[in-house]
Amino acid sequence: MQSIIRKKRRVWGNRISRVFDNVLDRKFKERTENEVLVTDITYLPTKSGFLYLSAVQDLYNNEIVAWKIGERNDLELVMDTLHELTTKRNVYRSIIHSDQGFQYTSIKYHQKVEQLGMIGSHSRKGNCHDNACMETFFSQFKSE
Repeated sequence: MQSIIRKKRRVWGNRISRVFDNVLDRKFKERTENEVLVTDITYLPTKSGFLYLSAVQDLYNNEIVAWKIGERNDLELVMDTLHELTTKRNVYRSIIHSDQGFQYTSIKYHQKVEQLGMIGSHSRKGNCHDNACMETFFSQFKSE
């Protein structure tokens, strides 16, 4: 038996980013509709390459309330998903929680969250358990 040692990720300079406090703090249960929304991106392998799925889940009933698929894992995909969300739900004063991916720490995302009147929340750096709801959904989605 031999373990696989992953390569360390490179740091890409000192780009400007904004990180919200962890407002959610792993309190996933007993929520009302539109109170807490969690979001993330995952990759989907296909015969012609990868596609990327950006989704938003309402913790009230674990429903996926908005999603977009794109060929690139970029800020535009996340912003399109937020636009989809706002056409379906009233998000004013809703908490939107995500990991600290580059899309979610960008200034443009930060400004959009504030413009919509939402409360931003980020997981702690490198801690996937803080966004366990979305990670679990993606895991089940891929296995099914």
